[in-house]
Amino acid sequence: MANINVTVWNEFRHERHNEAIASIYPKGIHQAIADFLEKDGELKVRTAVLDDPEHGLTDDVLASTDVLLWWGHVAHGEVSDDIVEKVRQRVLDGMGLIVLHSGHASKIFQRLLGTNTGALKWRDDGEKERLWVIDPSHPIVSGLGEYIEIPKEEMYGERFEIPAPDELVFVSWFEGGEVFRSGCCYKRGRGKLFYFRPGHEAFPTYHQPEIQQVITNAVHWAAPLQGSKTSYGRVSPLEYSHTT
Repeated sequence: MANINVTVWNEFRHERHNEAIASIYPKGIHQAIADFLEKDGELKVRTAVLDDPEHGLTDDVLASTDVLLWWGHVAHGEVSDDIVEKVRQRVLDGMGLIVLHSGHASKIFQRLLGTNTGALKWRDDGEKERLWVIDPSHPIVSGLGEYIEIPKEEMYGERFEIPAPDELVFVSWFEGGEVFRSGCCYKRGRGKLFYFRPGHEAFPTYHQPEIQQVITNAVHWAAPLQGSKTSYGRVSPLEYSHTT
C-alpha cells in the first residue's frame, strides 16, 4: 500500500515557555504525535509549527499532505488568514484534517464548520475522563473496548456550539458529571474532518496507547482513497454548499 503523507501542525508555545509542560513533551506535542504515528509503516510523517515561515504550511507542503493534524490553543489569532484559506481549500479538495483538543477554537475549524464561537464549558481540575465508544463499527475506534479512561484531563462540557456531526464516535463523561461530544466526524467538500477532544498540554494524554490508537486510526480514515491524490481539483461552490 502507498504511504499516507501526514503533517502534524502545532503552535509549539506551551512547551517552550512552561517547564512542567516541557517535561511531558520535551520535543513538543507535534513531535510526540509524529513519533507514535511513525510506528505505523504506512504513514510518512513530518511536522510544522506556527513560527516556521508560512507556519510550515507552504504550498508544496499542503499539496503533498494527505492528512493534516492541528493542535492549537493560545495563538489562534496569530495564524495567517491566507494560510487558513489555503488549508480550507485543500480540505475541500480532499485532504483529511484532524483537529485536536483546543483546536475547536482555531480559525480553520471554525471556517470549515461555519461557527465563530465553538463555545463550551470547561474546567481544568485534572479530572478522570471516560470516553465512551458509541459507534463500535466505526474504523476510528478499531481495536478499542467499550471506553477509554484517562486518569487526568481538562474537562470540556456541553453545550458545545458546533453543527451536529455527520458521525459521532465518542461521548465523554467527567467526574464532575458533565458530558461532551468528544469524537465528531464531518465531511466538507471531498475531505474528511475529525475533531478529537483529549489532549490538554498539562497531562501526558498523547503518551496513552489508546489515544495513540484513535489518532492513528483517524489518519487512515481521513486519508483520501488510494489513487485519488493525483486527481485533486478545486471544489466549486456548486459542489460544496457549506463554504463560509
